[in-house]
Amino acid sequence: MDLSLNTTTLRFDSQNHFTLPLHHNPISISIKLKEKSTLRLNAKKKSTIEGISDELNSIASLNLDFAPSRRHVRQAFTHVQHQLDHFLFKTAPAGIRTQEWYEKNSRGLEIFCKSWMPEHGVPIKGALFFCHGYGSTCTFFFEGIARRIAASGYCVYAMDFEGFGLSDGLHGYVPSFDDLVDDVIEYSTKIKARPEVRDLPRFIFGQSMGGAIALKAHLKKPNDWDGVVLVAPMCKISEGMVPSTTILNVLTLLSKMMPKAKLFPYKDLTELIIREPGKRKFAGYNVVSYDDKTRLRTGMELLSATQDIESQLEKVSAPLLILHGAEDKVTDPLVSQFLYEKACSRDKTLKIYEGGYHGILEGEPDERISSVHNDIISWLDFRCSR
Repeated sequence: MDLSLNTTTLRFDSQNHFTLPLHHNPISISIKLKEKSTLRLNAKKKSTIEGISDELNSIASLNLDFAPSRRHVRQAFTHVQHQLDHFLFKTAPAGIRTQEWYEKNSRGLEIFCKSWMPEHGVPIKGALFFCHGYGSTCTFFFEGIARRIAASGYCVYAMDFEGFGLSDGLHGYVPSFDDLVDDVIEYSTKIKARPEVRDLPRFIFGQSMGGAIALKAHLKKPNDWDGVVLVAPMCKISEGMVPSTTILNVLTLLSKMMPKAKLFPYKDLTELIIREPGKRKFAGYNVVSYDDKTRLRTGMELLSATQDIESQLEKVSAPLLILHGAEDKVTDPLVSQFLYEKACSRDKTLKIYEGGYHGILEGEPDERISSVHNDIISWLDFRCSR
């Protein structure tokens, strides 16, 4: 059977194999028709992490499809991560009170949660809830970021989304983007009732994919937040990146047949995320992050989410801070400009950092990282003082 895709062909042979020519990277797939779909694609081989023991590299190479393995790996690496020679860890303020726990969500999944609070005696100005990106978690680079914000007088809260980091769920699998949004709303509702932040200003803070989650949470509950902070938000797919209607139809069909399949071509984005070459080596230490091919259902959910957000940008009404690197090739800074212009917020700020890449919170020169963090804290301080 042949399915014509413009000038390319999706061809099934007698063994029910086919080749899908996505982005000029043909991928061979094996399907058992009339049975539960199977996919014969090997997971990406993990690179050796330099500077650690063979034992730790062996632990890091474990199959991380399910949460127990990810939790085991994270436990083995926690001390190593905190000793890294990275600005975020070297300058992390002392005295911050942290807490880790699991919340069972409405679907019965154990969701990893963490909080960072100022040291005793520091007045609390407000609460900040963080939404991590697709290739990240709330327990690595964000550890240093959260400590700096907490030291400035904020209670910082974060969670690993279903299928990411230490939370339950198949690694990198997003069966429903709206479920992730609902988890944020469910968790933040519990947090805002805590005595330490009750009646204080509440902000939601999202990076990349987390920016899309933060926006959707605001759109669903527009009165729940006193401000929205977005860093390189994923809120619109650039026109040149959207597949043709024919290919989208095929991908939609395949996502129903084998939603968990790792079909989308893998591309190492480290050099596009982290601007400073000396910091790129640290990305490998984020050992429980998802860095394999995108699963079919996940890819379709991300696309659908951005399309939904794009259609509602004029409804974004909360005080808004958008930060983006001018040279970001992962999420287009022009999209942030588009959001800034469309949002109906009366209080909105857009900052574009010259030369900045996607990871302006963690991958820039030290001075730039500090500047971005200070811009966020100053923006929060001003809105908490009014």
